[in-house]
Amino acid sequence: MQSILLFLYRIRVFLIFVFLETIAIYLIVSNNSQQGAVFFNSSNRLSGSVLSTQNNIIEYFSLSSVNKSLVDKNAELLSELEKYRQTKDGLVFDIDSSLVTGFQFRGAKVINNSINLSQNFITLNKGAKHGVKEGMGVFNEEGVVGRIKGVTENYASVISLLHTELLVSSKIVSNEVFGSTKWDGRNPKFAKLLYVPRHVVVKEGDQVVTSGYNAIFPEGIPIGTVVEVKPGPETNYLDITIELGTDFTKLSYVYLVENNAVEEINLLNEPKEDTDGRQ
Repeated sequence: MQSILLFLYRIRVFLIFVFLETIAIYLIVSNNSQQGAVFFNSSNRLSGSVLSTQNNIIEYFSLSSVNKSLVDKNAELLSELEKYRQTKDGLVFDIDSSLVTGFQFRGAKVINNSINLSQNFITLNKGAKHGVKEGMGVFNEEGVVGRIKGVTENYASVISLLHTELLVSSKIVSNEVFGSTKWDGRNPKFAKLLYVPRHVVVKEGDQVVTSGYNAIFPEGIPIGTVVEVKPGPETNYLDITIELGTDFTKLSYVYLVENNAVEEINLLNEPKEDTDGRQ
């Protein structure tokens, strides 16, 4: 306390000067309309600039919550859109709504992501209590991201598309030919499109999307673009390289997709016992 008083004593002349200057400015502004107008206009500009800067700072730090709200809203809209999706044959039948196969969508934030391994995984901030289940598909606005592998109460683990054991059922948009997308463990920007016969005409620039031929992803979610086509060595298939649409170095928010009929579809694929006990 004594040091503070000594410091104030040493600068007493400066403090008196500031005090007197403040009084002088107040008297000038109060008794002269022209100077008063200039002073208040300057004050308004200064306070406006300060408030604008403060608002920009607040908006910046609130971007995370805004993005989360947008992702959740987009997931709701995707679920609503799926209800009105029609088949390509153009025929419409009146059937019970409980028999309609559809998809549900949820939003989640990426909290951990690896891209430099041969088997990469992603961690999300949503778990079982948020409705997340094993086997759900994961994608973002750019394309396929992966598939849910494990779920805890509050978190979920995703097998990334950058995983050498993950296959995604795919098709080429231009000719409707089906194949499977698989990462070869090399460049995180590229993957291979497998099992496309050599007689099929595939061109650079062709778009590759999900086929809808499994219970994970609906048809038409982007996967990538064909960048190279070569005859496969000693096989009957083409060697096709695609550039992935998803930039895995910038993953932030993703969508989770659940097929409402996945359990019924899986039940059909389970082995059945014959009446004599054989499978």
